[in-house]
Amino acid sequence: MLTILAIGPHPDDVEISMGGSILRFVSLGYDVHIVDLTNGEPTPHGSIEIRKEEWERSSKLLGIKSRTVLEFPNRYLMDDIEVRKKVAEMIRKIRPQVLFLPYWVDAHPDHVQASKIGEASRFYSKLTKSEIAGEPFYPSHVFYYFCYHLNTHIAPSFILDISSEFERKLDIIRVYKSQFAYDSSRWKYISNMITARNCYYGSLVHVDYGEPFTSHEPIGLKDIRDIL
Repeated sequence: MLTILAIGPHPDDVEISMGGSILRFVSLGYDVHIVDLTNGEPTPHGSIEIRKEEWERSSKLLGIKSRTVLEFPNRYLMDDIEVRKKVAEMIRKIRPQVLFLPYWVDAHPDHVQASKIGEASRFYSKLTKSEIAGEPFYPSHVFYYFCYHLNTHIAPSFILDISSEFERKLDIIRVYKSQFAYDSSRWKYISNMITARNCYYGSLVHVDYGEPFTSHEPIGLKDIRDIL
């Protein structure tokens, strides 16, 4: 059984960046967990109560095993010892073999900090003789998903085919009405952007829709047939 943990800066980042992949992982029988570092508030059309309702509904539609939303400050998220230790505790509790983090370059400071926090917490989670709760554990693989606050092209290490999951991914993203669908023009922009990007990455590997990921480390294959 494979256990996967995706760490997001705010509720909705994981869904936008890798919602289709999560649906695929769940369909394969993997245990998938999400940890959001902030509740995402304040925002112009949201509230803590609205956002909680949205992320709970999204989690149910994704079919994930668990979701934890931590209470670190939106907009002012910083990589520090307190955050690292808390996230390391979550890693020790969930014990994922695969960890997904935001790409380390982005216009949104919270996304950049979340990437640094995730990397440091992965290391902290293996420390012995520490005050971090739980038994030491070290995720063997870390992959990075792409958030979209920076309009630049990043060459991915691999692209996951989400053609069968794409329409459900869009439906799940629309659940975050306070962020993406508070009026028809906003949803048209968001849905067109996501469709165009996933279609583009899919076209690179000859499928309808794909989600891109990258890695600092080489990616091994057990069989050349794993390549599309």
